[in-house]
Amino acid sequence: MLHETVLRQHARHGSNAGQPLTRRDGVLKVTGRATYAADNHPEGMLYAVTAVSRIARGRVTALDVDAARAHPGVVEVITPANRPPLAHDPDEKMPPFGFRVEVLQDDSVRYVNQPIALVVAETLEAATEGAALLNPQYEAESARTGPHNGEHFAPPAIGVGAPPRTAHGDVEAGLAAAARVTEAEYVTPPQYHNAMEPHAVVAQWDGDRLTLDMPNQALALSCASYAAYFGIPVENVVIRSPFLGGGFGSKAILNGPHILAIVAARMLNRPVKLALTRTQMYGPVGHRGRTWQKLRIGTDSDGRLTALHHHALCATSSFDEFIEPAANASLPLYASPAILSEHEALRLDIGTPGPMRAPGEASGSAALEVAMDEAAEACGMDPLAFRQANYAETEPGTGRPFSSKALRECYTEGAKRFGWSRRPLAPRTMRDENGLLVGWGMGTAVFHCPHFPAQARATLRADGSALVETAGADMGQGAWTALAQIAAEALGLEPDQVELRSGISTLPDGGIAGGSGHTASAGLALHNAGDDAIARLAEIAVADPASPLFGAGNIGVVARNGRLHRRDDEGRSESYSDILARADRSEVIGTAKAARDPAVAEAHAMFSHGAVFAEVKVDPDLGQVRVSRLVGAFAAGRIINPRLVRSQYFGGMIWGLSFALQEEAITDRRTGRIMNADLAEYHVPVNADVPSLDAILVPEDDLYVNPLGVKGVGEIGITGTVGAIANAVWHATGVRVRRFPIRIEDLLVN
Repeated sequence: MLHETVLRQHARHGSNAGQPLTRRDGVLKVTGRATYAADNHPEGMLYAVTAVSRIARGRVTALDVDAARAHPGVVEVITPANRPPLAHDPDEKMPPFGFRVEVLQDDSVRYVNQPIALVVAETLEAATEGAALLNPQYEAESARTGPHNGEHFAPPAIGVGAPPRTAHGDVEAGLAAAARVTEAEYVTPPQYHNAMEPHAVVAQWDGDRLTLDMPNQALALSCASYAAYFGIPVENVVIRSPFLGGGFGSKAILNGPHILAIVAARMLNRPVKLALTRTQMYGPVGHRGRTWQKLRIGTDSDGRLTALHHHALCATSSFDEFIEPAANASLPLYASPAILSEHEALRLDIGTPGPMRAPGEASGSAALEVAMDEAAEACGMDPLAFRQANYAETEPGTGRPFSSKALRECYTEGAKRFGWSRRPLAPRTMRDENGLLVGWGMGTAVFHCPHFPAQARATLRADGSALVETAGADMGQGAWTALAQIAAEALGLEPDQVELRSGISTLPDGGIAGGSGHTASAGLALHNAGDDAIARLAEIAVADPASPLFGAGNIGVVARNGRLHRRDDEGRSESYSDILARADRSEVIGTAKAARDPAVAEAHAMFSHGAVFAEVKVDPDLGQVRVSRLVGAFAAGRIINPRLVRSQYFGGMIWGLSFALQEEAITDRRTGRIMNADLAEYHVPVNADVPSLDAILVPEDDLYVNPLGVKGVGEIGITGTVGAIANAVWHATGVRVRRFPIRIEDLLVN
């Protein structure tokens, strides 16, 4: 009872959350004192370099292992002939995020950049030269690179275990009854994670105990997976991951190169470091798979949807399945009596795709939002008015209420800030003072709100400070700062009185840093642990006759400013330090777990929402497109740190610009090679590409998503931006482009 009282009082009086504090890790990073995985150099460390395939399909017929071993400094060359066996078959998936991995199980080649050998040496230079001396010979087969020669199949599941087909109502009947049917096909490209920090690992064995320095988004899950691969108890695996230079989904998944480095460290009984080159990241560590999407939208005479059919053909590898759940983007957003989402898969000779920022929603909403714009045009309606006419008050298909939904307010605030009311309906009617064509477009943003089980520990110290601990991950989004704010609120302290320890697997499991669910998951665990610590401290005080709080057990106390106050008499209070000193205690420890109530989750649809408005300028002679303004308005429940949230929205919107206009891995159809596997030719935005960004934080209270009312913000920004830019390009030029990224040649038409 006392614990519940403290929870209620604290939620009412806490003030640390909601403040725009600067990042705790900022000084360490800008001064170069933040230690990333590849910065670790244990004594006796060796360097590993993967030799990778230059064909997409076939087998390796020869490797000059003798030449590589003879090179000065080379210690070992690992190939399929001498790679020790693993305790877990790498061709068998390991749930929940396990993928089949390439770890030299045979001489087959299934994609370009697949590891075909590992060279270990005393220096990086020696290992690199040794890998070059292997001079692999191949027996190549024709690469399967697209729908013309790939293997079509019906996937058993999409994403992480979702059904490949979801239907509500009779779509064909709805289309037949429609006054208008808009139908088109949209293509999204393969995109590759290009975090500033490439994948890296430093592996050390001490008997059967394994320590890994590596960037990792899912510490506990990864420990269990590595333990299974190497046949050791899970408690014998320690992952240290205090800093990540970006992850975006790829660093939650085990991959072949990391496992091979750990194999090498065990074989040689010395620490081994492996860091992938930029080019080597294009293949074995996941990417956003290519999609071909067809949408059919039926509307009645008033512009309301009668049916929505979204079909997606999604690329995956020849040996594994990760199917981008693109068509599911159409399920939660617009009111329609009939909705059908279905997926087909295509096996190609590529590395297996995987989760990449806003998996499914990014690709799917890119197509959906352009299709909705086309449907609005067919109805002669303003795109915003068309979306408002098809606003879903409850989750389409299921009828479940939303846990909260302030999308109307996002539309209103975003449109007002952008000046949408001045937008002419017809395309190609606006120019700037330099004669450039000007276009305005919009898109709706949406992303679901997952919650991962998490644990935390909170320790109140005798000096009045606190230590809070959870094995989470800060990928650069500011998690250390936001989580410390949440913990400080629960403990009734200022954030600078709270020390946060995170980023190592020996701490309580902080859950997964992905799916825009980390702040809610680890944050709730920390909040609950803080409440537990306060409750334990209160039990000491209210039972102590010498305390001003004596006998307040049934009344309850409030934690604020390092003191406990009687709920009925705020003047009667005592500091944490005094309570512990009189009890001769150096500390009091609270622990907690946090998970979503299944009944609440089943009863509600839980999403963050937003609206993005884009202005583009297009050279009428050259077809060159520049985004001149982006305005996004987002509602994502309770905001812990507005400064960090805006930064996340900006990052998502910039990635949306990249998706719409720049980002694409280009494959040579003859060989299956990626021809732009570097940051010189795989284009991503720079500062000059983003002249004006504005993110509006729309207030929203959510009583159901979790006790903190926190939703995710990391991925939603990309989901509305891609369509908004594409629609603005149409409004500027009158040319509807249905393939991403939009190219100059797409706009140079007669």
